[in-house]
Amino acid sequence: MAYQSFEDLEVWKRSCRLAIEVTRAFSKSKDYIFKDQMIRAAISIPSNIAEGYERDSRLDTIRFLRIAKGSAGELRTQCYLALKLELLVQSQCQLFIQECKEISAMLQGLIRARSRPT
Repeated sequence: MAYQSFEDLEVWKRSCRLAIEVTRAFSKSKDYIFKDQMIRAAISIPSNIAEGYERDSRLDTIRFLRIAKGSAGELRTQCYLALKLELLVQSQCQLFIQECKEISAMLQGLIRARSRPT
């Protein structure tokens, strides 16, 4: 498989946008612990995609894509909690959750593609 830069991946671009949106949503929040955890999970998604694609091993790439997928699940859970804690409004929460689900599906597709024998 020819080298593909992570910057070319739509899933990386979308996860960067999500990280920015989550960071902006919590910019004025005084719940620093929760805010920090959500922002870290959001930033972890594109960061792990990038790290995986910069590795020299197909198995390492897959491992980091799985970590990114796990971070998307973590962020979804935190969105549900943020809604119950009234840190996010319903519409914003739903948007973040839907984007996390779509990013997870895209990551799963990349994992499957990378897992096929070459």
